[in-house]
Amino acid sequence: MAIKTRNLRAAAARSNRISVAKSLNEALAKNKQTAFLCHSHKDYELAKGLQVLLKENGWDLYIDWEDNEMPATPNDETARKIKSKIQATDWFLLLATSNSVNSRWCPWEIGYADAVKNHEKILIVPTADDYGNWYGNEYLQLYKKIDEGSNKITGKSGYAVFDRSSGSGTWIENITP
Repeated sequence: MAIKTRNLRAAAARSNRISVAKSLNEALAKNKQTAFLCHSHKDYELAKGLQVLLKENGWDLYIDWEDNEMPATPNDETARKIKSKIQATDWFLLLATSNSVNSRWCPWEIGYADAVKNHEKILIVPTADDYGNWYGNEYLQLYKKIDEGSNKITGKSGYAVFDRSSGSGTWIENITP
């Protein structure tokens, strides 16, 4: 099941109550799970909401527009820094929305991640609107995904990483780098 955009917006409203790392180096120094977020900047609120949800589950999510070392206007330095951040983080996440599938940067970023990261460390975060429409290109089905779910045995609800082929999932806080 894709993550509902309304749930990401609700989580974004809680962003003032969580403390996120000021830099990727700070997150890495805390020895927490780190992830690079590939997304469209048009999805600011959804990205912030995902950051909150993951922080609540023990992860630090790197978002490029929060990094004051990034150039104000995208250029070749931006591309070099993004490559470096993708390599430095434990995970690569693509927030799949209608905006990200139409982005110029997102396909480049996932292509780069596919070349330099372990395939198991690339995760798609599919989103769905209230009408059940979900977003993503066919090639995104190559990767595992993060979905909302509940454990029927424990009754626990939350977020898990699912293998697309087997349908089995692992709860996010139990995943190790």
